[in-house]
Amino acid sequence: MTEEKRLNIVLAGQGNTGKSTVFNFLTGLHQHIGNWAGKTIEKCEGTLFYKDYTIDVLDLPGIYSLTTYSVEETISREYIINQKPDCVINIVDATNLERNLIFTFQLLELECPIILALNMVDLAKKKGIRIDSKKLQHILNVPVIPTIASRGAGLTTLMDNVIELNKKKSNHRIHRYGKEIENCIGQLSTLLKGVDLPYPVRWIAIKLLEKDKEIVKLVQEKKPEILEKTRQLHNYLEEIHGHDSSLVIADERSHLVCRIVRATETIEANRKVSLNDRLAAITTDRFMGYIVMIVILGGMFLTVFSFGNWLSDLFDALFINWHAWWNNTVGTTFVASLGWAAVESVLALIQIALPYILPFYIILYVLEDWGYISRISFLMDNLMHKMGIHGKACISFIIGFGCNVPGCLSCRIMESRRERFITAVLVTLVPCSAVSVIVFGLVGKYVGLLWALGLYLFAMILIFLTGKILSKLLLGEPVELIMPMPDYKTPQLKTIVYQTWNALKEFIFIAAPIVIISGVLIHAIDLVGWMPAISSFLTPVTVTWLGLPAVTGILLIFGILRKELILVMLAAYLGTTHFSDALTSQQMITLAVISMFYVPCVATISVLWKEYGWKKALIVCTLEILFAILLAGTIKRILDLV
Repeated sequence: MTEEKRLNIVLAGQGNTGKSTVFNFLTGLHQHIGNWAGKTIEKCEGTLFYKDYTIDVLDLPGIYSLTTYSVEETISREYIINQKPDCVINIVDATNLERNLIFTFQLLELECPIILALNMVDLAKKKGIRIDSKKLQHILNVPVIPTIASRGAGLTTLMDNVIELNKKKSNHRIHRYGKEIENCIGQLSTLLKGVDLPYPVRWIAIKLLEKDKEIVKLVQEKKPEILEKTRQLHNYLEEIHGHDSSLVIADERSHLVCRIVRATETIEANRKVSLNDRLAAITTDRFMGYIVMIVILGGMFLTVFSFGNWLSDLFDALFINWHAWWNNTVGTTFVASLGWAAVESVLALIQIALPYILPFYIILYVLEDWGYISRISFLMDNLMHKMGIHGKACISFIIGFGCNVPGCLSCRIMESRRERFITAVLVTLVPCSAVSVIVFGLVGKYVGLLWALGLYLFAMILIFLTGKILSKLLLGEPVELIMPMPDYKTPQLKTIVYQTWNALKEFIFIAAPIVIISGVLIHAIDLVGWMPAISSFLTPVTVTWLGLPAVTGILLIFGILRKELILVMLAAYLGTTHFSDALTSQQMITLAVISMFYVPCVATISVLWKEYGWKKALIVCTLEILFAILLAGTIKRILDLV
């Protein structure tokens, strides 16, 4: 029996380089998503079977350096050092070679076996950029494979090189810095020899000169006397160059990369302006950019509303006689009634939630894969600064429209803890896809589309005002917006289908059990006659203040699990999805308002707890409950006057 041939590889690179596309192409269905141990950072792993090899593939978080400024950067470098993968595939954006190679240099300094995947060479060619991959390979002394991950081009050659690299020992070429820096690295390397450290000696010396806090702490524990020499060398470099030693190293690394790019890259002098360039100019223009953004986002919500209503009506016609069939076939006993409650919960979930969630996620991922999301961040930067944050927060808001949980997690892209917390609080006020089910399925369908869009506009105004208040209460200044602007590219159907399925999978496997159990529980409470007692306890709020039916009290409690439960369970309780038979237009708007703002779902609360502590999570939830009750009751009274 032959021994199993197994390889462990990782994909590393900056954001928007096509890393996830490479991962999806290689692993296909043989992948799973989880979290890193003790972290809320997503961990993507998969398996590839190729040429008698079982290749385990790990997609590291997208990062810009190996300095521990963020959790993602710490995870990445610790994994590479501690797990010692057989190969690190560094995905590089060929249209931004210089920026990407700075990260490549840090990987080379870490002395791990590397293959460089020069991705998006087709887009680079369209921009008039030609890269001599053979010359780049000779200079870096690592395999350089041109790829077009969106079409799978070059990925077979990439895996052939992974297998080939495993058969021979990688030969790292040390790229030398200037004389003064090399002198400092040499002195520290001499002192570090013989010290039990998990990282390469030269890499630790460089990180000490860069004032990397984690490495300084590590050396402090092992051999603290080295730190005195490190401080002397910091002063020496800073006296010569007039800058902080960390900036001196970064500047020298940039110069090295710049020389390599000049030697390997050529750009056509008289290149015609491409459609991509024109589109980029229009969508970031001070006037036209906002017009395009309004049209795109308005079209997005109109499409979700129109398609959602059509699909909901289609399901309504399909399921209309199921209840009568159940009663005639199974009966109306207590157990049979509970069985129907379970079936009805599933049907309501399909009929009410799915029609609006499905088109929303498809459009969101089309815009993301196209490259438009970052343009929204750029356009909204000035407005975001008035809220005490910057334009990158828009990415968290847009993700939050899909689900507040990844929206809150994505707040890590913000540079300071203050900005991360402000953004996370504001994301909890963003109407997620579950809330969109209530807005479109209740207000939009029965009161009117303009009312539904008005609620979204109202939510945006409230988010802006809340940001202004928080920026005054939490002292500090927002940093300037620095983020890559990816080129526009044709959205890939496979990528969009995969991302949409992942989002729907969570909805199906997490929401469905909660909906079924909650639906059966509420129906059981109703059958045994406990509903009036529970509902009456909340009557002062639900009936007296909000003007809603008494049953909405228990629905709002269960809605903390998932917001779409409010509408789904209301349909199950009423025995119909024609909500206009039980609610007035005013009640629909009031119910939508309190559902939008009264408290995040349990999953979002848990993320706030993990990220910012239980005290802040409790304060946010308490204030949002009180605010939503006050706001919805006030709106109810305003509507009474209209």
